[in-house]
Amino acid sequence: MPKFVFLPPQDDDRRMFAARLADTEADWEVASPETDEEAMEAIRDADGVYGWVSPDALKVAEKLGWVQNPDAGPFFGYYYPELIEHPLTICNPRGIYFDHISHHILMFLLALSRGLPWYMDAQRRREWDKDARKSPYIDLAGAVALINGVGGIGHETARLCKELGMEVIGIEPRREFDLPYVEFHTPEELDDVLPRADFVITTVPHTPETEFTFDAARFSRMKSSAYFINIGRGMVCKIDDLADAIENGVIAGAGLDVFEQEPLPSDHKLWGLPNVLMTPHVAVRDAGNIPERRFEIILDNARRFAAGEELTNVVDKTKWY
Repeated sequence: MPKFVFLPPQDDDRRMFAARLADTEADWEVASPETDEEAMEAIRDADGVYGWVSPDALKVAEKLGWVQNPDAGPFFGYYYPELIEHPLTICNPRGIYFDHISHHILMFLLALSRGLPWYMDAQRRREWDKDARKSPYIDLAGAVALINGVGGIGHETARLCKELGMEVIGIEPRREFDLPYVEFHTPEELDDVLPRADFVITTVPHTPETEFTFDAARFSRMKSSAYFINIGRGMVCKIDDLADAIENGVIAGAGLDVFEQEPLPSDHKLWGLPNVLMTPHVAVRDAGNIPERRFEIILDNARRFAAGEELTNVVDKTKWY
């Protein structure tokens, strides 16, 4: 009988996942240890686990063949040399956030295209100011969206942008979706296409290749009327360079849900810049169907693993995604 362990820290979702997996798949032994000490014992004969396998835990795991990562973009340090070199397979839940996060992107895109931050400032001043907007209006029908990362989130964002009449450029090293309306390019071609974009939208995880992709040099290649939207991971963008670019008129503004440092320090000048929209990493907060989608991936992979079939959402460990 194969064994699956939900590693601590336990929460309501993990306890629910464990109970459901045990009820649904009688052929699996399921454990959900509450402490690290209990987890170290449970992982010794585990075939699969959910969570993060520490270096010490990996050393004692005698049968481990499958790790289900709870996050599509895990914390820095999740992947370490011993884990990367180990023959086990790691899977993630990419794709479960596609609609919620793309809708958050669309919120930023629509608001920035029509100058909403300027009008909100006037509202807070209690001023009826029809000339509050200081940046050009962008007609989305015919505007260009450059999406950095056309995966689970990016492909739905591309579809929504196309529905608005936008031209869509995609930057993607590993194409998974057949999107005839997207003009695809590799990451190496990013500099060539940046000057065409009215909106630069980045959805990629933090990896060695994506860290600080967007810096002063990259912002200088964008249109002065263009906007930067980051919904992926904060470490993809040098936040000081972004603030400087907006303050100096290099680009028009930004919509951000993730930041190089979280929480963003209260004294950072980005807080006070006009034409900037910020949310505190909440794009999927309170999205009620995410736990069910996450469990469905665990369940599907448990069945595949038991049957000796190929798992879904397999990660390239050397690239972290």
